[in-house]
Amino acid sequence: MPAPVAPGPVVVAEVVRSGFVEGRHHGSVVALAADGTVEWSLGDVTSPVLPRSCNKPVQALAMVRHGLDLPPDLLALGCGSHSGEQLHVDGVRRILASAGLDESALQTPEDHPLDEEVRLAHVAAGGERTRIHMNCSGKHAAMLATCVANRWDTGTYLDPDHPLQRAITEAFAELTGEPVAVHATDGCGAPLLSTSLTGLAQAFRALATAPDGPERRVADAIRRHPEMVSGTTRDERDVLVAVPGAIGKMGAEACHAMALADGRAFALKIEDGADRARRVVLAAALERAGVADDVVRRTGRVELFGGGRLVGAVQAAF
Repeated sequence: MPAPVAPGPVVVAEVVRSGFVEGRHHGSVVALAADGTVEWSLGDVTSPVLPRSCNKPVQALAMVRHGLDLPPDLLALGCGSHSGEQLHVDGVRRILASAGLDESALQTPEDHPLDEEVRLAHVAAGGERTRIHMNCSGKHAAMLATCVANRWDTGTYLDPDHPLQRAITEAFAELTGEPVAVHATDGCGAPLLSTSLTGLAQAFRALATAPDGPERRVADAIRRHPEMVSGTTRDERDVLVAVPGAIGKMGAEACHAMALADGRAFALKIEDGADRARRVVLAAALERAGVADDVVRRTGRVELFGGGRLVGAVQAAF
C-alpha cells in the first residue's frame, strides 16, 4: 500500500464580497492545550516552515543565556520587529551605546520605517533609508551587545558559524523540541531556522510558562512592553494588551505564534503570505479558545468595501 500523504495547507479564510466567496486563503494552524498536547490543528503542522520573525523571542532567549543584560523595554525591542517610531530608534541606540557601539555596527539592510504612517512622515521630513530604521535593528543591536559581553567578534555576528549563531541554534532546537531541518537567511540578513508549527507553539509555551530564569525574563519583557515588540498602533500590540499574561510574535509571510500564561499556545502560517488572513485566523483561534474579547475581534476584522460602502469581509473558515 502507498504511504499516507501528510495533509497540506487547507482553506482557513474566505474572502466574502456581497455574500459571494470570491477568494480563499490556505494555511495551517495548531492549538496546544495547557499541558502541551495538540488540542486541534488544521492543515500541515508537522512539516518545517520558516517562521521568520516569530523566532525572535527564542533568539533573544539564547542571548540572555549568554550574558545579554538589558532592561525589560530594551529586551522587548530585541524580541521585536519595530515600527520605526522614535521610541524604537532611540531604544536601538541605547542598546548599542550600552555595548560601546553606534549604529555603524549594524548589518541590517537600509530601510524606511515599517509602519506606513511613520514611514510617510519620515520620508516627508526628508528621511532616507537607514540601517537603524530597518524593523530588525533591535534584534541586531541585541546580537551585537551579546557579542561584546562575550568578547566575540562583532564584524561577523551574522555568520552561521559565529558563536552567537551557534548558541541561538542550540536554544532554538531545545525549545522547539525538533532538530533544525532548514537553515536559511532572513530578510534582515540573519540566519533563519526552520521548525514545524507545532514546534513553534511549543517554544512559545516554554517561554510563557517559565517560572524564572532567562525564559521568564524574555516573557515578562514582552508582557510589559508589547509596544516595543511591534509598535504603538499594530494589531500585535493590541492582542497582547487584550490578553493578560500572553506573549506573541508575528513574522513575515503571515506567520504568528502566541502563548497564554496557562500554557495554551497557537501557531499559524498563511500559505500565500497574506497578512490580512493572518489577523483573521489568529483572532478566530483565540475565540475558539474562549479568550477573545472585543479588542481581539476588532484586530481580526478585515472589511471589504464597494463604492465606499461595507460589502463584505475576510472571514475565518473554521
